[in-house]
Amino acid sequence: MGAQRPSIHSVMDPDQALTQVESGMGVFIHTAAATPTVLVEALSKRAAALDGITVMHLHTEGAVPYIDESLARKVKVRSLFVGANLRESIASGEAEYVPVFLSEIPDMFRAGTLKIDVALVQVSPPDAHGWCTLGVSVDIAKAAVESASIVIGQVNPRMPRCHGDGNVHIDSFSALVEGEMDLFSPPSSNLTDVEISIGSHVASLIPDGATLQMGIGAVPDAVLRQLHGHSRLGIHTETFSDGVLDLVKAGVVTGEEKALHPGTIVSGFVVGSRELYDFVDDNPGVRLLDIGYVNDPAVIKRNPKVMAVNSAIEVDITGQVVGDSIGTRQFSGVGGQMDFMRGASLSPGGKPIIALPSVTSRGQSRIVDVLKPGASVTTTRSHVHWVVTEYGIAYLHGKSLQERARSLISVAHPNHRASLSSAARERFGKYWSG
Repeated sequence: MGAQRPSIHSVMDPDQALTQVESGMGVFIHTAAATPTVLVEALSKRAAALDGITVMHLHTEGAVPYIDESLARKVKVRSLFVGANLRESIASGEAEYVPVFLSEIPDMFRAGTLKIDVALVQVSPPDAHGWCTLGVSVDIAKAAVESASIVIGQVNPRMPRCHGDGNVHIDSFSALVEGEMDLFSPPSSNLTDVEISIGSHVASLIPDGATLQMGIGAVPDAVLRQLHGHSRLGIHTETFSDGVLDLVKAGVVTGEEKALHPGTIVSGFVVGSRELYDFVDDNPGVRLLDIGYVNDPAVIKRNPKVMAVNSAIEVDITGQVVGDSIGTRQFSGVGGQMDFMRGASLSPGGKPIIALPSVTSRGQSRIVDVLKPGASVTTTRSHVHWVVTEYGIAYLHGKSLQERARSLISVAHPNHRASLSSAARERFGKYWSG
């Protein structure tokens, strides 16, 4: 007869558990679909009784009650990636953004560069041996748990038990709180003709046997939907969603040509439907690992034919990529774009690809002569190889500034090509022939 599942010891009321948070402490909150909502609410109540704490996280889902005027002098938020629920607070100065490569954050936690005293995480229930998992978000959470002197877990029976680096024994927790809830699932949406065209162009660059990195959103989804005619694809990515699941079902993703973790999907975190969460639950074919490893360019390059597909807000005619700000307004974060762009460029047969619609929803060109004032360069022009819009593919690697401009203007929206060419002529002189 097998071992009996241990009872969850030290179960506390959330407010009681959060009394362990003291003034001056740094508090980590778990990522994305693993946001521990019950603990977040209790933290906000606790903060009102303290002289000040610092809260750190990547993007989270749901409400952010610790961003409240009544807590303005009580809670300092240092966000390492900006999600939709924090953009207004970053813009107003209520919260702060820390630009940092995703791959570097775990070591910054462990070294104390970013000080973590308390880790608030959402976990799967303990197994028969007392092991919980960090579920669908290992990313930087594993390092936060290892660095914190106080670890408080929200135990959710609906959280998948995921294989990889996310194992945490119940003896490691200072307190556990019961908190059953549905995991966040993004709303589904229909792809536009523009997105489908971009997906088709990107798919034409991807060979059979490639290892894919792509994020979550319309353009990555469009690319994945165009890959059903491919074979032997592998996945090594910081995050993935349902588009990958569809390719697994179709037998397109097998991972058989990967040099690292062959036959296995490797990621840092997962966001998607309940069907996706059920797929990763206790699935040895999916490993969620520390993002310091997943996003390390030295690791990424060891797989052959790495296809890194990332999006952008705007690209100038020399190839500078803005992926995280609209002028001075912070929209998202540096994240792992540069980690994978560099890793893919060093991979044998790899391709670092930037894919974006040619215009904004207001018809403004996203291929621009100069970046918006205050915009931050996420990926330098030296790192960019391929830029794809619905109008085609621009190959920039090894090209001069003038050659880059011609290629990028050729994939800009036709309504903006004349003005871009005129700006290029002014920039590059009378010998410009755009």
